Parts: sequence; C-alpha cells; structure tokens
Amino acid sequence: GKATNTLHEWQTQELASASSSNAQAEGDDATAKTVTATTRLSNRTQISTKTVIVSGTQQASNPAGRKDELGYQLSLASLELKRDMESSLCQLDVNATSPRQSRGLVGWVVDNVDKNGGTLASYTGNTARTKGTAVAFTEARLKSVLQKVYTAGGEPDVIMMGPAAKQTFSSFTGNSTRMDKGEDSKVYASVDVYVSDFGELKAVPNRFQDANDVFVLQTDKLAVAYLRPFQTVELAKTGDAEKRELIVEYTLECRAPKAHGAVYDVS
Repeated sequence: GKATNTLHEWQTQELASASSSNAQAEGDDATAKTVTATTRLSNRTQISTKTVIVSGTQQASNPAGRKDELGYQLSLASLELKRDMESSLCQLDVNATSPRQSRGLVGWVVDNVDKNGGTLASYTGNTARTKGTAVAFTEARLKSVLQKVYTAGGEPDVIMMGPAAKQTFSSFTGNSTRMDKGEDSKVYASVDVYVSDFGELKAVPNRFQDANDVFVLQTDKLAVAYLRPFQTVELAKTGDAEKRELIVEYTLECRAPKAHGAVYDVS
C-alpha cells in the first residue's frame, strides 16, 4: 500500500445487520436507508534503517568467495532490515511518536480472540496489552476463534503462528484419519492447509512473531503501507571508508480489524 503522511489514516465501515424482514409492498415509495457512519483508523509510520561501512582496503581487496565487499554487506543488511520489519509488524502493540513506531498485529487483532487472562491492546485508545498465563494450544481454541471471525463477517485465509505452535497445529486431526503409502519411505508430520467449517486456511509458520500468539488473518484486509520504499543512501565520506544507509518508512494498515482473530497465550 501507499502512505502519504507520517500519520497514515484510512476509513472502515460496517455493513448493516442482515434483515429477514426486508420486504416491500408493490408501488411503495423509495426511502433513504440509514447509513452507518465510517470509522477513521490510523497508524504511525516507522523508519527502519541499517548502516554499512566498508573500509577502502576491504573494497579494494578480492576476498575469497566475493568480489564486491560493499555489495555483499548491503545484501546482508537488506535481509536483516526485512527481518526487523517482520518482527515489528507482528509484535508491536501500540504506535509511538518518539521515535515513531507502527502498531503491529498484536495491537490490531483484538476483536475475535481466545485468551487466558491478561488484557488486550486497544487500537482506539492506543494502549498496550498484558499477557495472560500460557496454556495449551488446542484445536478447540482455534475453532472457537474461527467461529467468532466468521460471525463477525470475516473470511480468513491464513493461520500464522510460531514454530512450536506450528508443530502443535500439525498434530490436530480434525475429523479425519491420516493415510500414507508405506512404500514411499516418507513420514508426513506437517499439516499446511486447514479446512474449517468456514473455509480453507493456509497454515504458515513465522519465526519473527511472539511464540505465544496464533493469528487468524484475512490477508486482503491487511497491507504494509510505504511512505518511503526501500532505498540506499550514499553517506558523506569522513575517512577511508565507504558508507551506505538502507532506509524504509512504513506502517501496518489493518483495513478491517474484525476480519481477523487470534488465539493468545498459547504454550
């Protein structure tokens, strides 16, 4: 997505409740329907950087395995910067102003949850969450969240979780019995797609999110909005070295908070 200011704003609107009595007599005059007011949501953009400094000697040398030390260090810094972004987008629960920080998933996914104590973050009051006591991640907890999301109008397509929770998830059996061909000499221990009563979801492990969180997400209702996309800036020389800074400014845009859910406090 695209952000146009450091306070990125967008609007969301709830549909009117479904009515089973929407029936009109022949010849009735048309009347204006009641319009649900929109809600303005916002998030702060966050600047993330990595700086690379390579000495003149390093750049002139031809070390084993690579010809361009500056290019190599820039490629490493780029990967590290993306990892930092992923961690922020998943874990930050409030938006701050000094320095600016973008509220992450924990701060937006608060409407359809299963938790064990603690308090949820608030995207309207910009308050942080407090964790509850971690308990087992069970299929019953996941199904409870899926039902809540569907009832709220969401159509989730991804379950995103930490590595340990993913292994627990792969032990869920649903209502099926696993079958395998003994002659292929392979053991299949992973479940990557979950077919629920409310649709099919892809199960995705994420090493950068909190290990106690399991997110149920509708991906088309989320976006990373960039005020400044990735760029490399050449810094002024102050000695015998080449300096570069990688910069990106972004925020998380949660287009419909009620389209998502979470199982929090999993062990």
